[in-house]
Amino acid sequence: MAAKTADATWRERAQRVVPGGMYGHLSTRLLPDSYPQFFERSSGTRIWDVNGNEYVDYMCAFGPNLFGYGDAEIDDAYIAQLGIADTMTGPSPVLVKLAEALVAHISHAEWALFCKNGTDATTAAVMAARAATGRSTILRARGSYHGTSPWCTPLQAGTTKEDRSHQIYFDFNDIASLAAAAAEAGPDLAGIIATPLNQHAFLTQQLPTAEYAKAARKICDERDAYLITDEVRTGFRCSRDGLWDDLGAPPDFSAWGKVLANGHSLSVLLGSARARAGAEAIFVTGSFWFSAAPMAAALVVLRRIRETPYLETIERIGTQLRTGLGEVASRHGVGFEQSGPVTMPLWKFADDPDLRAGFFWCSEMLRRGIYTHPWHNMFINTAMSEQTVAATIVAADGAFGALTASRSQLGPNLKLSALLSRA
Repeated sequence: MAAKTADATWRERAQRVVPGGMYGHLSTRLLPDSYPQFFERSSGTRIWDVNGNEYVDYMCAFGPNLFGYGDAEIDDAYIAQLGIADTMTGPSPVLVKLAEALVAHISHAEWALFCKNGTDATTAAVMAARAATGRSTILRARGSYHGTSPWCTPLQAGTTKEDRSHQIYFDFNDIASLAAAAAEAGPDLAGIIATPLNQHAFLTQQLPTAEYAKAARKICDERDAYLITDEVRTGFRCSRDGLWDDLGAPPDFSAWGKVLANGHSLSVLLGSARARAGAEAIFVTGSFWFSAAPMAAALVVLRRIRETPYLETIERIGTQLRTGLGEVASRHGVGFEQSGPVTMPLWKFADDPDLRAGFFWCSEMLRRGIYTHPWHNMFINTAMSEQTVAATIVAADGAFGALTASRSQLGPNLKLSALLSRA
């Protein structure tokens, strides 16, 4: 009998004391069986599981890692502030410094409200829009993910019909569908919340058109409602500014997180001068929302965003990766679809409704030391290099070859077939 791995041991221990053995988006319950659940350390663009296996990590902790794991300058700022003060009875002046820096940097921002998670920021934005208008209805795209509060969590267990009321859905990038939703809301329209690009799990990512973004802005202007963009995932990965600011449709509120402190816990709700009254009317807070150390780290992150070619770097690396993967897939005759911005790629296979090919290929990539994901978008960070891409292409060449040889024998994906049939 094979010896039990360290990962298996930790899973058994977790099963006894953690609901489901693990929960949330870090659970591997729906991933291929070969995926490790527990990791021991990280550095730059690499992670090591508890079994001692090393991987190039294209998930980047599901997004927070922009400048590499364990970046010395960012972490030094965090540690230095931690040695002075972090969570206190009142905030540190670092909060004001970071708010000033963000307001100076983001075109539509006139104020900043700090919190911890993306859900905190999106929920505060919806509350503020409703408070400012005295109305209830929020429009959102079908399938859009805005966090795990009862109003937006993708799985409805434990929520009530009332939790999810006063929401009308439309199709992303579809101006007619958006207009129909606004018409249905009538005089009760409080706001529109939008992911700046269509980044839904399992689906091909879709970039917005300027016409669609401007249509959302126009509806809010005409009806005295509020436009909210959820930049938690896209923020600073696709633009140095707000993504819809670039499209000529600046929001009233924008929710940010993920990369803001390069992995240290921090998010923020930014807003225009017009949106300030709504933010001042609501009561939102948290015991750790005002912690100074993550804000000190974020000041370093924001300086780099302003002063370094970080965006050009990740766009260059992402383009090299997309080109290389496309060439290798074509050579193997594999229908391999790459969508989304090159800095946030999502990979799918043609004629793969239950992702059996995606599961097999990602498992082969994992076996070759590359951590990818079969249905979630991935991320590029500045610690990646041409050598990282080259190693990934070599691994992909082998994984595509293995898939071509085995695809006709692949059985149904039992982990996902039932879930996808309900989607």
